Amino acid sequence: MAAFSLSAILFAHGLVAVATLQVRPAEQNVLASSETFSSTSAYKVQHEYPFRPGSLKTAQLKLTLLSRLKKAEIIPTVIDEFFPSFILDASWSSDDYASLGNTLKVKKIQKKPKILLSQDPSTSTTLCNPNVTYAVTLTDPDAPSRDNPKWAEMCHFIASGFATTLSSDDSCSSLELTNLTDIMPYKAPGPPPKTGKHRYVFLVFAPANSTTSPLNLTKPEDRQHWGTGKQRHGVRDWAHENDLVPVAANFVYAQNKKQ
Repeated sequence: MAAFSLSAILFAHGLVAVATLQVRPAEQNVLASSETFSSTSAYKVQHEYPFRPGSLKTAQLKLTLLSRLKKAEIIPTVIDEFFPSFILDASWSSDDYASLGNTLKVKKIQKKPKILLSQDPSTSTTLCNPNVTYAVTLTDPDAPSRDNPKWAEMCHFIASGFATTLSSDDSCSSLELTNLTDIMPYKAPGPPPKTGKHRYVFLVFAPANSTTSPLNLTKPEDRQHWGTGKQRHGVRDWAHENDLVPVAANFVYAQNKKQ
């Protein structure tokens, strides 16, 4: 079992790594029509479209991710701006996965998702470390609704553990977070009727001080407000309290059938 050390995460700060994943035919068409780059590589989001995180080149993905998080107001509402060190792939099935703002049916996201982290396969394998602990979180900043977030943020999931490399060459270009220890068990999304679409935000954190020692992460006293007792407070407060920094993000929308 091997993981990517935080020294590599910090080394990659300001960069976004990408794994080579298969692009679905439908995605290729939308990508070609929806993304444009100027000569200065300024990215313009024309409209929402689905894609698997690994389906874009590194520079595109970096700009796409930050643009999507800002467009959805996840930055700065949920988390401060940061430069991802990993590509986060959260999937419930082969057809249901987080794609930076795609909409999924509530019934499709009831079980705990599979979490993969990907990065540039050219990264030195000497930076792999099996003792770095990662924290995976899922938060809803729209509880009970985006217009009335009096319960937000709502904590849906916190777990921690090591990452196992899936790379055949042991390059750590693809990592899976398995055998995680639940700090706050997965609470399946259940947006109330007539509350519109909710943003369900995945964030992966690593220790800010690069430690490989076991982490003693705190459990929020309550899911509502992540136990802070303050409206619109949540995962950012928890991360600061536990000296963690964000290294990856993704999100989906989901809503109740009754609107």
